[in-house]
Amino acid sequence: MALIVVYVVVLVVVGATSHVVDILRSGVHPYPWAPQWLNLFWSSLAIFDSLAAALLVCGKRAGVDLTCGIMATDLAANWYAAYGIQHTTLSTQPGLQRLTSFALLVLLTGPFVRSRLRPVTI
Repeated sequence: MALIVVYVVVLVVVGATSHVVDILRSGVHPYPWAPQWLNLFWSSLAIFDSLAAALLVCGKRAGVDLTCGIMATDLAANWYAAYGIQHTTLSTQPGLQRLTSFALLVLLTGPFVRSRLRPVTI
């Protein structure tokens, strides 16, 4: 399914890779202007983005669930950072524009994608 490929590519190539690069470059606190909890959240996405992509590649519904959770929380965190901390707007934040677009894609298509995947079995 094409949407799963899009999810996986964005999660790995954009998400996990950028967070891993941030960690390698600056440690788990790559943004000195952001509070510690926000830095730790973004750093944790190196693991969670990769896990969601792996679950999606395996055809598991949990991959869609995790991707939706990641996108909802990451979008909220980034909007908070932009408006609450940096006092900027969406029009001046191209990264936030892309994140918002991808989050909307995932959240709107997630139920459709999920219905075509297998539940996780133990």
